[in-house]
Amino acid sequence: MDEALLRGLTPTVLAILVRRGADFAAAEDAVQEALVEALRVWPADPPRDPKGWLVTVAWRKFLDATRADAARRRREDIVDEEPEPGQAVGVDDTLQLYFLCAHPSLTPSSAVALTLRAVGGLTTRQIAAAYLVPEATMAQRVSRAKRTVSGVRFDQPGDVATVLRVLYLVFNEGYSGDVDLAAEAIRLTRQLAAVIDHPEVAGLLALMLLHHARRASRTAPDGSLVPLAEQDRGRWDTRLIAEGVEILQAALARDRLGEFQAQAAIAALHADAPTAEETDWVQIVEWYDELVRLTDSPLVRLNRAVAVGEADGPRAGLAELASLDEGLPRYAAVSAYLHERDGDLASAARLYAEAAAKATNLAERDHLTRQAARLNTRLRG
Repeated sequence: MDEALLRGLTPTVLAILVRRGADFAAAEDAVQEALVEALRVWPADPPRDPKGWLVTVAWRKFLDATRADAARRRREDIVDEEPEPGQAVGVDDTLQLYFLCAHPSLTPSSAVALTLRAVGGLTTRQIAAAYLVPEATMAQRVSRAKRTVSGVRFDQPGDVATVLRVLYLVFNEGYSGDVDLAAEAIRLTRQLAAVIDHPEVAGLLALMLLHHARRASRTAPDGSLVPLAEQDRGRWDTRLIAEGVEILQAALARDRLGEFQAQAAIAALHADAPTAEETDWVQIVEWYDELVRLTDSPLVRLNRAVAVGEADGPRAGLAELASLDEGLPRYAAVSAYLHERDGDLASAARLYAEAAAKATNLAERDHLTRQAARLNTRLRG
Protein backbone atom coordinates (compact mmCIF):
# COMPACT_ATOMS: atom_id res chain seq x y z
CA MET A 1 0.00 0.00 0.00
CA ASP A 2 1.48 3.34 -1.12
CA GLU A 3 0.40 5.69 1.67
CA ALA A 4 2.47 8.50 0.15
CA LEU A 5 0.38 8.23 -3.04
CA LEU A 6 -2.83 8.41 -1.01
CA ARG A 7 -1.71 11.48 0.88
CA GLY A 8 -0.53 13.12 -2.31
CA LEU A 9 -3.94 12.64 -3.93
CA THR A 10 -5.89 13.91 -0.91
CA PRO A 11 -5.99 17.64 -1.78
CA THR A 12 -6.90 16.98 -5.42
CA VAL A 13 -9.80 14.71 -4.49
CA LEU A 14 -11.04 17.10 -1.80
CA ALA A 15 -10.85 20.01 -4.23
CA ILE A 16 -12.93 18.10 -6.80
CA LEU A 17 -15.68 17.44 -4.27
CA VAL A 18 -15.79 21.07 -3.16
CA ARG A 19 -15.78 22.26 -6.75
CA ARG A 20 -18.81 20.02 -7.43
CA GLY A 21 -20.77 21.71 -4.67
CA ALA A 22 -19.99 19.85 -1.45
CA ASP A 23 -19.32 22.08 1.53
CA PHE A 24 -15.79 21.82 2.85
CA ALA A 25 -16.56 20.01 6.12
CA ALA A 26 -18.72 17.33 4.51
CA ALA A 27 -16.28 16.88 1.63
CA GLU A 28 -13.33 16.47 3.98
CA ASP A 29 -15.17 13.86 6.01
CA ALA A 30 -16.04 11.97 2.83
CA VAL A 31 -12.44 12.04 1.62
CA GLN A 32 -11.20 10.71 4.95
CA GLU A 33 -13.70 7.85 4.72
CA ALA A 34 -12.52 7.12 1.18
CA LEU A 35 -8.91 6.99 2.37
CA VAL A 36 -9.85 4.48 5.07
CA GLU A 37 -11.64 2.41 2.44
CA ALA A 38 -8.58 2.57 0.17
CA LEU A 39 -6.34 1.31 2.96
CA ARG A 40 -8.71 -1.64 3.38
CA VAL A 41 -9.28 -2.49 -0.30
CA TRP A 42 -6.20 -1.51 -2.28
CA PRO A 43 -3.68 -4.04 -0.90
CA ALA A 44 -5.74 -6.90 -2.36
CA ASP A 45 -7.29 -5.07 -5.31
CA PRO A 46 -5.27 -2.00 -6.40
CA PRO A 47 -7.14 0.30 -8.82
CA ARG A 48 -5.85 1.19 -12.26
CA ASP A 49 -6.81 4.84 -11.69
CA PRO A 50 -6.19 5.67 -8.00
CA LYS A 51 -7.42 9.25 -8.26
CA GLY A 52 -10.58 8.27 -10.12
CA TRP A 53 -11.25 5.53 -7.56
CA LEU A 54 -10.88 7.96 -4.65
CA VAL A 55 -13.08 10.59 -6.32
CA THR A 56 -15.82 8.02 -7.00
CA VAL A 57 -15.77 6.56 -3.49
CA ALA A 58 -15.50 9.94 -1.75
CA TRP A 59 -18.37 11.34 -3.81
CA ARG A 60 -20.54 8.34 -2.95
CA LYS A 61 -19.66 8.74 0.74
CA PHE A 62 -20.70 12.37 0.47
CA LEU A 63 -23.97 11.41 -1.24
CA ASP A 64 -24.74 8.81 1.43
CA ALA A 65 -24.08 11.27 4.25
CA THR A 66 -26.10 14.02 2.58
CA ARG A 67 -29.11 11.82 1.86
CA ALA A 68 -29.05 10.43 5.40
CA ASP A 69 -29.30 13.90 6.90
CA ALA A 70 -32.81 15.30 6.56
CA ALA A 71 -31.59 18.76 7.40
CA ARG A 72 -29.46 18.72 4.28
CA ARG A 73 -32.07 17.47 1.81
CA ARG A 74 -32.21 20.91 0.24
CA ARG A 75 -28.83 20.12 -1.28
CA GLU A 76 -30.05 17.11 -3.22
CA ASP A 77 -30.57 19.12 -6.38
CA ILE A 78 -26.80 19.39 -6.68
CA VAL A 79 -26.01 15.77 -5.87
CA ASP A 80 -28.76 13.73 -7.55
CA GLU A 81 -26.60 12.86 -10.54
CA GLU A 82 -23.16 11.45 -10.04
CA PRO A 83 -20.57 12.93 -12.45
CA GLU A 84 -17.89 10.82 -14.01
CA PRO A 85 -14.83 10.49 -11.74
CA GLY A 86 -11.92 12.78 -12.34
CA GLN A 87 -13.82 15.61 -14.03
CA ALA A 88 -13.73 19.30 -13.08
CA VAL A 89 -10.20 19.32 -11.77
CA GLY A 90 -7.54 21.89 -12.51
CA VAL A 91 -4.26 22.86 -10.94
CA ASP A 92 -5.89 25.91 -9.34
CA ASP A 93 -8.17 23.67 -7.23
CA THR A 94 -5.33 22.38 -5.09
CA LEU A 95 -3.96 25.89 -4.73
CA GLN A 96 -7.35 27.19 -3.57
CA LEU A 97 -7.45 24.38 -1.03
CA TYR A 98 -4.18 25.60 0.46
CA PHE A 99 -5.65 29.10 0.65
CA LEU A 100 -8.80 27.81 2.31
CA CYS A 101 -6.91 25.87 4.98
CA ALA A 102 -4.80 28.94 5.74
CA HIS A 103 -7.80 31.28 5.84
CA PRO A 104 -7.17 34.42 7.93
CA SER A 105 -10.25 33.69 10.05
CA LEU A 106 -8.46 30.66 11.51
CA THR A 107 -5.97 30.75 14.37
CA PRO A 108 -2.45 29.59 13.42
CA SER A 109 -2.87 26.32 15.34
CA SER A 110 -6.22 25.61 13.65
CA ALA A 111 -4.82 26.45 10.22
CA VAL A 112 -1.92 24.06 10.79
CA ALA A 113 -4.21 21.25 11.95
CA LEU A 114 -6.61 21.72 9.04
CA THR A 115 -3.77 21.87 6.51
CA LEU A 116 -2.27 18.64 7.83
CA ARG A 117 -5.63 16.88 7.71
CA ALA A 118 -7.19 18.26 4.50
CA VAL A 119 -4.08 18.85 2.38
CA GLY A 120 -1.66 16.47 4.04
CA GLY A 121 -4.07 13.57 4.38
CA LEU A 122 -3.03 12.81 7.97
CA THR A 123 -5.51 11.34 10.39
CA THR A 124 -6.62 13.24 13.47
CA ARG A 125 -4.80 10.66 15.59
CA GLN A 126 -1.53 11.25 13.73
CA ILE A 127 -1.81 15.03 14.06
CA ALA A 128 -2.64 14.76 17.77
CA ALA A 129 0.36 12.49 18.36
CA ALA A 130 2.65 14.86 16.49
CA TYR A 131 1.50 17.80 18.63
CA LEU A 132 1.42 15.74 21.85
CA VAL A 133 -2.22 16.53 22.61
CA PRO A 134 -5.17 14.15 23.20
CA GLU A 135 -6.90 12.97 20.04
CA ALA A 136 -10.21 14.40 21.30
CA THR A 137 -8.61 17.83 21.66
CA MET A 138 -7.25 17.74 18.12
CA ALA A 139 -10.59 16.44 16.80
CA GLN A 140 -12.33 19.47 18.31
CA ARG A 141 -9.72 21.80 16.82
CA VAL A 142 -10.10 20.30 13.35
CA SER A 143 -13.90 20.30 13.63
CA ARG A 144 -14.01 23.99 14.61
CA ALA A 145 -11.66 24.87 11.77
CA LYS A 146 -13.81 23.02 9.23
CA ARG A 147 -16.93 24.78 10.46
CA THR A 148 -15.17 28.13 10.19
CA VAL A 149 -14.20 27.71 6.54
CA SER A 150 -17.32 25.86 5.39
CA GLY A 151 -19.03 29.13 4.50
CA VAL A 152 -16.03 30.55 2.68
CA ARG A 153 -16.39 30.72 -1.10
CA PHE A 154 -13.95 28.35 -2.75
CA ASP A 155 -13.24 30.62 -5.73
CA GLN A 156 -11.92 33.58 -3.75
CA PRO A 157 -8.24 34.50 -4.18
CA GLY A 158 -6.05 33.60 -1.23
CA ASP A 159 -2.94 35.01 0.40
CA VAL A 160 0.24 33.14 -0.51
CA ALA A 161 2.08 34.67 2.46
CA THR A 162 -0.44 33.19 4.90
CA VAL A 163 -0.13 29.73 3.33
CA LEU A 164 3.66 29.91 3.55
CA ARG A 165 3.54 30.95 7.19
CA VAL A 166 1.32 27.97 8.02
CA LEU A 167 3.70 25.59 6.25
CA TYR A 168 6.64 27.18 8.08
CA LEU A 169 4.86 26.59 11.40
CA VAL A 170 4.43 22.93 10.45
CA PHE A 171 8.12 22.65 9.57
CA ASN A 172 9.28 24.19 12.83
CA GLU A 173 7.42 21.56 14.84
CA GLY A 174 10.02 19.07 13.59
CA TYR A 175 9.37 15.49 14.71
CA SER A 176 7.32 13.76 17.35
CA GLY A 177 5.05 10.75 17.43
CA ASP A 178 4.88 8.71 14.22
CA VAL A 179 4.71 11.73 11.91
CA ASP A 180 7.79 13.62 10.78
CA LEU A 181 6.31 17.12 10.48
CA ALA A 182 9.46 18.62 9.01
CA ALA A 183 9.41 16.09 6.17
CA GLU A 184 5.64 16.57 5.83
CA ALA A 185 6.08 20.34 5.53
CA ILE A 186 8.69 19.83 2.81
CA ARG A 187 6.34 17.47 0.94
CA LEU A 188 3.47 19.95 1.11
CA THR A 189 5.68 22.88 0.06
CA ARG A 190 6.95 20.87 -2.91
CA GLN A 191 3.32 20.21 -3.81
CA LEU A 192 2.51 23.91 -3.51
CA ALA A 193 5.51 24.82 -5.67
CA ALA A 194 4.15 22.50 -8.37
CA VAL A 195 0.92 24.50 -8.66
CA ILE A 196 2.11 28.07 -8.13
CA ASP A 197 5.06 29.86 -9.66
CA HIS A 198 6.11 32.23 -6.88
CA PRO A 199 9.68 33.05 -5.76
CA GLU A 200 8.72 33.04 -2.07
CA VAL A 201 7.30 29.53 -2.37
CA ALA A 202 10.65 28.51 -3.82
CA GLY A 203 12.41 30.48 -1.09
CA LEU A 204 10.54 28.63 1.65
CA LEU A 205 11.23 25.26 0.03
CA ALA A 206 14.94 26.13 -0.21
CA LEU A 207 14.99 27.25 3.42
CA MET A 208 13.37 24.01 4.58
CA LEU A 209 15.78 21.86 2.58
CA LEU A 210 18.83 23.73 3.84
CA HIS A 211 17.72 23.45 7.47
CA HIS A 212 16.63 19.83 7.09
CA ALA A 213 20.05 18.97 5.65
CA ARG A 214 21.58 19.62 9.10
CA ARG A 215 19.04 17.57 11.03
CA ALA A 216 21.21 14.51 11.73
CA SER A 217 23.90 16.63 13.39
CA ARG A 218 21.64 18.74 15.62
CA THR A 219 21.50 16.36 18.55
CA ALA A 220 24.07 14.19 20.34
CA PRO A 221 23.46 10.48 21.01
CA ASP A 222 22.11 11.38 24.46
CA GLY A 223 19.55 13.73 22.87
CA SER A 224 21.24 16.97 23.91
CA LEU A 225 21.36 19.90 21.49
CA VAL A 226 24.50 20.51 19.44
CA PRO A 227 24.99 24.21 18.52
CA LEU A 228 25.60 25.01 14.85
CA ALA A 229 29.26 25.87 15.42
CA GLU A 230 29.89 22.46 17.03
CA GLN A 231 27.99 20.28 14.58
CA ASP A 232 29.75 17.57 12.56
CA ARG A 233 29.44 19.03 9.07
CA GLY A 234 30.34 15.71 7.56
CA ARG A 235 26.89 14.51 8.62
CA TRP A 236 25.09 17.28 6.71
CA ASP A 237 23.08 16.05 3.72
CA THR A 238 24.94 17.50 0.74
CA ARG A 239 22.22 16.39 -1.68
CA LEU A 240 19.59 18.46 0.12
CA ILE A 241 22.00 21.39 0.38
CA ALA A 242 22.72 21.31 -3.35
CA GLU A 243 19.00 21.15 -4.15
CA GLY A 244 18.21 23.99 -1.76
CA VAL A 245 20.93 26.21 -3.17
CA GLU A 246 19.80 25.55 -6.75
CA ILE A 247 16.18 26.40 -5.93
CA LEU A 248 17.26 29.52 -4.04
CA GLN A 249 19.48 30.78 -6.85
CA ALA A 250 16.64 30.43 -9.35
CA ALA A 251 14.30 32.33 -7.02
CA LEU A 252 16.79 35.14 -6.33
CA ALA A 253 17.42 35.53 -10.07
CA ARG A 254 13.81 36.72 -10.44
CA ASP A 255 14.65 39.82 -8.38
CA ARG A 256 11.53 39.67 -6.20
CA LEU A 257 13.16 39.27 -2.83
CA GLY A 258 11.04 38.12 0.12
CA GLU A 259 11.79 37.14 3.68
CA PHE A 260 11.95 33.38 3.06
CA GLN A 261 14.45 33.89 0.26
CA ALA A 262 16.56 36.06 2.55
CA GLN A 263 16.41 33.48 5.34
CA ALA A 264 17.36 30.76 2.85
CA ALA A 265 20.34 32.85 1.71
CA ILE A 266 21.58 32.98 5.32
CA ALA A 267 21.11 29.21 5.67
CA ALA A 268 22.98 28.70 2.40
CA LEU A 269 25.96 30.70 3.66
CA HIS A 270 26.12 28.52 6.77
CA ALA A 271 25.87 25.40 4.60
CA ASP A 272 28.62 26.66 2.31
CA ALA A 273 31.19 27.09 5.10
CA PRO A 274 33.52 24.06 5.44
CA THR A 275 34.04 24.97 9.12
CA ALA A 276 32.34 27.31 11.56
CA GLU A 277 35.41 29.54 11.52
CA GLU A 278 35.12 30.00 7.74
CA THR A 279 31.52 31.24 7.88
CA ASP A 280 31.06 34.46 5.89
CA TRP A 281 29.53 36.49 8.71
CA VAL A 282 29.89 39.78 6.83
CA GLN A 283 27.56 38.51 4.09
CA ILE A 284 25.22 37.07 6.70
CA VAL A 285 24.93 40.49 8.35
CA GLU A 286 24.09 41.97 4.95
CA TRP A 287 21.30 39.44 4.47
CA TYR A 288 20.00 40.21 7.95
CA ASP A 289 19.92 43.86 6.92
CA GLU A 290 17.66 42.82 4.04
CA LEU A 291 15.48 40.85 6.43
CA VAL A 292 15.15 43.82 8.75
CA ARG A 293 14.14 45.95 5.79
CA LEU A 294 11.54 43.39 4.73
CA THR A 295 10.07 42.52 8.13
CA ASP A 296 11.28 45.01 10.77
CA SER A 297 10.99 42.05 13.15
CA PRO A 298 12.55 42.34 16.62
CA LEU A 299 13.49 38.64 16.44
CA VAL A 300 15.33 39.26 13.18
CA ARG A 301 17.17 42.12 14.86
CA LEU A 302 18.07 39.76 17.71
CA ASN A 303 19.57 37.24 15.31
CA ARG A 304 21.32 40.06 13.49
CA ALA A 305 23.00 41.05 16.77
CA VAL A 306 24.55 37.57 16.94
CA ALA A 307 25.80 37.90 13.37
CA VAL A 308 27.24 41.35 14.08
CA GLY A 309 28.98 39.88 17.13
CA GLU A 310 30.59 37.26 14.91
CA ALA A 311 31.51 39.68 12.11
CA ASP A 312 32.68 42.68 14.14
CA GLY A 313 33.34 41.29 17.60
CA PRO A 314 31.22 40.59 20.68
CA ARG A 315 31.12 44.19 21.88
CA ALA A 316 29.62 45.29 18.58
CA GLY A 317 27.02 42.56 19.01
CA LEU A 318 26.26 43.68 22.55
CA ALA A 319 25.85 47.26 21.32
CA GLU A 320 23.24 46.05 18.83
CA LEU A 321 21.57 44.03 21.55
CA ALA A 322 21.30 47.04 23.86
CA SER A 323 18.75 48.65 21.55
CA LEU A 324 16.36 45.69 21.77
CA ASP A 325 13.68 44.72 24.29
CA GLU A 326 15.07 42.42 27.00
CA GLY A 327 11.75 40.59 27.05
CA LEU A 328 12.31 39.10 23.60
CA PRO A 329 12.49 35.28 23.44
CA ARG A 330 16.13 34.14 23.55
CA TYR A 331 17.37 37.63 24.47
CA ALA A 332 19.08 36.33 27.62
CA ALA A 333 20.63 33.40 25.72
CA VAL A 334 22.05 35.70 23.04
CA SER A 335 23.33 38.11 25.67
CA ALA A 336 24.97 35.23 27.55
CA TYR A 337 26.73 34.02 24.41
CA LEU A 338 28.06 37.46 23.54
CA HIS A 339 29.19 38.14 27.13
CA GLU A 340 31.05 34.84 27.16
CA ARG A 341 32.80 35.68 23.90
CA ASP A 342 33.73 39.04 25.41
CA GLY A 343 35.34 37.30 28.39
CA ASP A 344 32.72 38.24 31.01
CA LEU A 345 32.13 34.72 32.30
CA ALA A 346 30.26 35.71 35.47
CA SER A 347 27.64 37.68 33.54
CA ALA A 348 27.43 34.95 30.94
CA ALA A 349 26.83 32.22 33.55
CA ARG A 350 24.10 34.28 35.20
CA LEU A 351 22.43 35.00 31.86
CA TYR A 352 22.60 31.36 30.74
CA ALA A 353 20.80 30.35 33.95
CA GLU A 354 18.23 33.10 33.39
CA ALA A 355 17.69 31.94 29.81
CA ALA A 356 17.29 28.32 30.96
CA ALA A 357 14.58 29.34 33.42
CA LYS A 358 12.66 31.04 30.60
CA ALA A 359 13.09 28.29 27.99
CA THR A 360 9.89 26.51 26.96
CA ASN A 361 11.65 23.66 25.14
CA LEU A 362 13.09 20.94 27.36
CA ALA A 363 16.13 20.28 25.15
CA GLU A 364 16.93 23.99 24.96
CA ARG A 365 16.51 24.37 28.72
CA ASP A 366 18.89 21.47 29.30
CA HIS A 367 21.45 22.95 26.90
CA LEU A 368 21.37 26.38 28.56
CA THR A 369 21.61 24.83 32.02
CA ARG A 370 24.71 22.92 30.91
CA GLN A 371 26.24 26.12 29.58
CA ALA A 372 25.67 27.90 32.90
CA ALA A 373 27.12 24.94 34.83
CA ARG A 374 30.17 24.82 32.54
CA LEU A 375 30.98 28.49 33.15
CA ASN A 376 30.32 28.25 36.90
CA THR A 377 32.77 25.35 37.07
CA ARG A 378 35.39 27.46 35.31
CA LEU A 379 34.77 30.39 37.62
CA ARG A 380 35.18 28.20 40.72
CA GLY A 381 38.38 26.68 39.32
